[in-house]
Amino acid sequence: MARCSETIETAMASKHLVFVYGTLKRNEPNHRVMANEIRGTASFEGTARMTQRYPLIVSTKFNIPFLLKDAGKGELVEGELYTVDDAKLLELDELENHPHFYVRHRETFDLLTDKNNDVVSGQTTAWVYQLPTWTEALLAEGTEPLKCYSSKGSHGREYVERWVCGS
Repeated sequence: MARCSETIETAMASKHLVFVYGTLKRNEPNHRVMANEIRGTASFEGTARMTQRYPLIVSTKFNIPFLLKDAGKGELVEGELYTVDDAKLLELDELENHPHFYVRHRETFDLLTDKNNDVVSGQTTAWVYQLPTWTEALLAEGTEPLKCYSSKGSHGREYVERWVCGS
């Protein structure tokens, strides 16, 4: 019996809830990372909103969305929740250059909809990637804080793939 229990615990330990707010969301330029199962799996669970205000800005020549780790400022950012396995979490860590650029940490979220787009309530905790330090230039060049990111949003700063810019 202990062996079965260990197997269940191992299976549960390999699943992680992650909140995405930018180009990894559905219908956004980097969603292919979430959809590609070559390096792990990601399953859409629904939408959620942060319970703490943070600035979400679009900045740099690539028009990248940055969620700044500056609690109490900005908006209650909305995004998507995904259950990912260990391999996908590692891929996300590499993509976000955690812990050298972005840092991944747990936050609390208000649930908005489930995977079927039905309205739900309650809270959960999930991993989220945030920028812990930034320059004044990043802020000066950035948009006003956003509540919800879309590459084709009213901010007028469509995401630019790095290979398009040649750098």
